[in-house]
Amino acid sequence: MTKPVSRRQFIAAGSAALGFAILPNFISRAAPSDKVRIAHIGLGGMGNQHMDWFAALPDAEIVALCDLDKTHLETTLAKLKSLKPDTSAVGYEDFRHVLERKDIDAVTIATPDHWHAQIAMLAFDAGKDVYGEKPLSYDVHEGQRMLKARKRHKRIFQLGTQIHATDNYHRVVELIQSGAIGKVHTVRLWKTGFSPGMGHPTPTAPPPTLNWDMWLGPAPYVDYYPERCHLNYRYFLDYSGGVFADFWCHIADVAWWAVKPTGLKSVTARGEKTDGVADAPKWVDADFEFDNLKVYWTTTPPNVPGAAERGIGAYFEGDKGTLICDYKTRSLTINGETVTDIPTVAQSIVRSPGHQQNFLDSVRSRNQPESNLEYVREMTLPMHLAVISWRLNRPLKWNASREDFIDDKEASALLSRKYRKKWDLIG
Repeated sequence: MTKPVSRRQFIAAGSAALGFAILPNFISRAAPSDKVRIAHIGLGGMGNQHMDWFAALPDAEIVALCDLDKTHLETTLAKLKSLKPDTSAVGYEDFRHVLERKDIDAVTIATPDHWHAQIAMLAFDAGKDVYGEKPLSYDVHEGQRMLKARKRHKRIFQLGTQIHATDNYHRVVELIQSGAIGKVHTVRLWKTGFSPGMGHPTPTAPPPTLNWDMWLGPAPYVDYYPERCHLNYRYFLDYSGGVFADFWCHIADVAWWAVKPTGLKSVTARGEKTDGVADAPKWVDADFEFDNLKVYWTTTPPNVPGAAERGIGAYFEGDKGTLICDYKTRSLTINGETVTDIPTVAQSIVRSPGHQQNFLDSVRSRNQPESNLEYVREMTLPMHLAVISWRLNRPLKWNASREDFIDDKEASALLSRKYRKKWDLIG
């Protein structure tokens, strides 16, 4: 009988094939230094935002950049050198080169969604803290595994929900939790906009600067065409879930923070397919039933006061009044009177020093940041279930304690995906 290959053996074997070795004390953490030493993995638009943000923080030092597209890597490295002429940062094509370096304290991950979880778990295993872009994971099972790995290795994790750090979200949570509008029984969330179909392109050879096989990674192998890659990946179910999956956590964040929905019972999603090769939903509307709470997601603003002028928003309905908000604004209506604030509600939540600074402070203190993994996994999970309901075109019943669908093997099979063997790096 062939002896099973352990995760560590698999990683080491893959690393050797790439011409570098995993260090014996792979999971040890670098010694504390004056600055948190950062590596950025994934250097598209958001990855460059990461670099700009952390480059501006005096207690962070960017020591490595990584992207499997050489054009992205070279362009971003040149940008970093213009920002920090004395930088000694090194560029890598393969993120495993980054993870083997013991002198790196933390990584940021801004790859396509289908790589988020696996890179984060390998980073935890390598003793790195992680600032990871949203959505948290490709599917429910990945989120469960991430949480176990974070706890096992005692790592710090912050999700890149930058809006979470704003004063407006903090204040909305304070107002809701103060009981100003009473007990909340309904939350309406929305985001306008549709996922494009991307036409019907013909496969072609990938550019020589792009490692297409690695870009696909754990996802099924398909032939390359540019409409499927980089920014457009989010419109394909192999990698993401369209505009819905992209924006869910931006506005669901304030609802989960303020109301803490528990005991999810059912999800019913409706939507439309695109008119092109992209197979993520063109749009999704979804109804969620929790213990003592209903949550509705729509692609058009709901028919409530103030929603039509907001392209994204949350509307809280309580037994004493309502509150509507978006990223920067809010208003409450109580007894027919509309106000933007209630001065008598005290400030009870410590304000963020900035989302990235909050992460650096947590790396030093070893206390989890605001958008920690435990919290964001709970907030992200319903989004995955809505995509499954849309794919199957039917309502689904959920067992919240087991985190599984009730008497529905077809739906439960979509809670996870088997990685492509070559790129299953966590076993």
